[in-house]
Amino acid sequence: MTIEMIDAVTGEHLKEWGHRPGKEYPAILARANALRAEGFGLAKIRADLEAEFPLDPPHLPLRAPGAVAFHENIETSDADEADNLTKVRETMTEVMRVPTVEAGAVMPDACPAGPVGTIPVGGVVAARNAIHPGMHSADICCSVMLSDLGDVDPKAVLDAAQAVTHFGPGGRRNGTRFTVSLKLLDAFRENVFLNNPKALRMAQEHMGTQGDGNHFLFVGRSRKTGRTAMVTHHGSRGPGAVLYKHGMIAAEKFRKRLSPETPKQNAWIPADTDEGRAYWQALQLIRKWTKANHTALHQATLEATGAQLGDRYWNEHNFVFKRGDLYLHGKGATPAWGDYASDANGLTLIPLNMAEPVLVVRGKDADHGLGFSPHGAGRNFSRSEHRRRMGSVTPEQMLRAETQGLDVRFHAGAVDASELPSSYKRADNVVRQIESFGLAEIEDYIDPYGCIMAGDVPPFWRTKRKGRA
Repeated sequence: MTIEMIDAVTGEHLKEWGHRPGKEYPAILARANALRAEGFGLAKIRADLEAEFPLDPPHLPLRAPGAVAFHENIETSDADEADNLTKVRETMTEVMRVPTVEAGAVMPDACPAGPVGTIPVGGVVAARNAIHPGMHSADICCSVMLSDLGDVDPKAVLDAAQAVTHFGPGGRRNGTRFTVSLKLLDAFRENVFLNNPKALRMAQEHMGTQGDGNHFLFVGRSRKTGRTAMVTHHGSRGPGAVLYKHGMIAAEKFRKRLSPETPKQNAWIPADTDEGRAYWQALQLIRKWTKANHTALHQATLEATGAQLGDRYWNEHNFVFKRGDLYLHGKGATPAWGDYASDANGLTLIPLNMAEPVLVVRGKDADHGLGFSPHGAGRNFSRSEHRRRMGSVTPEQMLRAETQGLDVRFHAGAVDASELPSSYKRADNVVRQIESFGLAEIEDYIDPYGCIMAGDVPPFWRTKRKGRA
């Protein structure tokens, strides 16, 4: 029996013609049999179906390991650094197999950030026509801002900032919230990824907050001018986390259609689709929200101290940047070309640890860094490994030993030992590598007076669970 003699078109016929099972499958099958009932031949049915329901392109396979190389801007000087680099190479090699990826680089602060195949901290990945939400992570647009506050007493700045800022999980309560631009909220409502009750609520509740973990508020003096400066570090908080979640859902749908072999964490949204254009716009809106969040904290501290504002600038990591026809994903890596954004001034900030200066640098747009520089010092081992190595030394003892003479405060009260200098790579090694690899030129050092960290506080969900128990 030839195919023209069958009474009905089946799912097997659709598969032979290149249609993949999915949510549209029943509609395609119904349309095929409606055409068959009208007396059309199978060749005509197949052609009409392809016009009405375009076929997905062939699945994109993973590339062979090593087919796309990546630049290494990192050196090792001890066993911990060597072990860390081995893990970074392993995971980055897998990332480079993703079919959209065309180039990659790792920075001196590189360290693993998840299962093998996850972009490491200090990783840069260039992709064509693809935005990978997993490559900027849930902490979208994590960033640092500096305000030059003139000759004001740094202790007065730190005291005022402690009264102003908000660390820890959750947002601000009614009556203590910062104002959010209505124009920005309206723009959220016009974007399919941000127009949801949770994102809109968090955009208001989380304004003026810094979260937890390695986010900080740092006060110091410019080595070049002697003036006091305040530096904040945080990301897009709840609104960014919501965007990340919805972005990963959209990317997963495309992954199943386009490249099922690609690991879920490396799923992508094609940039030339409606979803891709909307996601790109959502990233720009989250960037505006995050900058406004930094600015709100800086401005409130400025007004509380009566200081006179000099320069103010900022730079982001954990973000996606478009350059030419490539989308550059920086996970804990900072753009090092002068005009990467309309508000860039050519200077960027690289914090090291609470006992070391914040570097003010001018990027060198190095090809071997894909135009990036590191965002900080990075880690050679995990937080839990650091705690294990502490032995019988208490967090308080370690704090006194490692930050002597500095005013270090923990917003939650308890010292978070995993944020002390010994938990990070040696700052002098990172600085040396920034210079030796030609990633950036150091223009100033903001020497530390003190800082505020979130503190070692359990997650709110654990506290609630204990309360119920």
